[in-house]
Amino acid sequence: MSINVTSPDPTGFDPDRLERLRQQMQADVDAARCDGVSILAGRAGNLVFSHSAGFARRDEGKAMQADSVCICFSSGKQFVNTLILSAVERGLLGFHQPVCEVLPEFANRGKEGITVAHLLTHTSGICTGLPPVAPEVMLSIEQLTAWAATSRPENAPGQRVCYSAIVGHAVLASLLLKVDGKGRNFATYLEEELFAPLGMNRTSLGVAERLRDEFNPLTTCYTRSGMFHEVEVQGVGAMTAVPGAEIPAGGYVTTAQDMYRFALMLSQGGEAGGTRILSPAMVEFAAENRTGDTPNDLLDYSLQMRRWSPWPGGIGLGFFVRVAGSITPGPLPNLGRPGTFGGWGSGTSCFWIDPSRELCFAMLTVGSMEDTEHIERTRRYSDALIASIVE
Repeated sequence: MSINVTSPDPTGFDPDRLERLRQQMQADVDAARCDGVSILAGRAGNLVFSHSAGFARRDEGKAMQADSVCICFSSGKQFVNTLILSAVERGLLGFHQPVCEVLPEFANRGKEGITVAHLLTHTSGICTGLPPVAPEVMLSIEQLTAWAATSRPENAPGQRVCYSAIVGHAVLASLLLKVDGKGRNFATYLEEELFAPLGMNRTSLGVAERLRDEFNPLTTCYTRSGMFHEVEVQGVGAMTAVPGAEIPAGGYVTTAQDMYRFALMLSQGGEAGGTRILSPAMVEFAAENRTGDTPNDLLDYSLQMRRWSPWPGGIGLGFFVRVAGSITPGPLPNLGRPGTFGGWGSGTSCFWIDPSRELCFAMLTVGSMEDTEHIERTRRYSDALIASIVE
């Protein structure tokens, strides 16, 4: 699937207003708030904005480009979630289905009631932050799922909205591999079922051998610690680059172009470039807010650190969703219409789709930021893009 930039005028964008977004991107690089940033955005299937600023490797003077291969962290959760939605469409899994029906080892210690929907909406009660396990366990879907099967949940399923940073998606990956039954590892599963069909040829779980020479390692531009300490972020970044590493919650490398391909597929009802991944009905169903006005507990630290007011977590079946009437620091645009949905990765990335405007956005950065600063930046860039639409 090729990507060509069209003139912004026919799709209702003011070129002078789009320049404001370019200026914001460059200002963040100049102030060393990040090393580099690349953004692509489209409307009605036309790519109307493609711009990169700064460096993929600042120390080498290597420019950031739309095809620069970088870590995207948790934006990759939506790759897994999309394959779960596909498995539901094929009748292999059900949203209401208890995890222990597929993985019997989860029928203990209060986990019997955890369903596939609980995992997708981050209401399962499974370990929220980084799990207290050895690195080799973190890198292995099988070992991390086995650890989760023996652990006690933090709360009863459905009781709280609390983002599972790592563990929940190891369990989701295990569910997919179990019902697939073909003996594939998860990196191959992703490649064959999602990345290759969409032409996401510069995306992989872990750093695929074909991308090693082009991979730009994680750097950090932290001014403070928040959800994660800078050392934790650097550690997960280093683990992502270990040969054979499989961290389905966020151990991915990709490009802004490939993230745009993925967002475009969702914006077009599950199809892009002649390849259908999901039905329009499933995309619409998954993008409905399933957690109401309940805040995401994992972001409670921001209320004190940044003096912010609580805002709805807004989580659908695998996607973050713009909640009607809410004013948020991010990561989704305040100017996005209700029903805008997407995903974001710690300090590094974001994508979203505004269905009613036929608008999609993808952003990938180098120089990981503290998460409240990152989602604030993402919201700022996103609102600047939408404010450029004049018709």
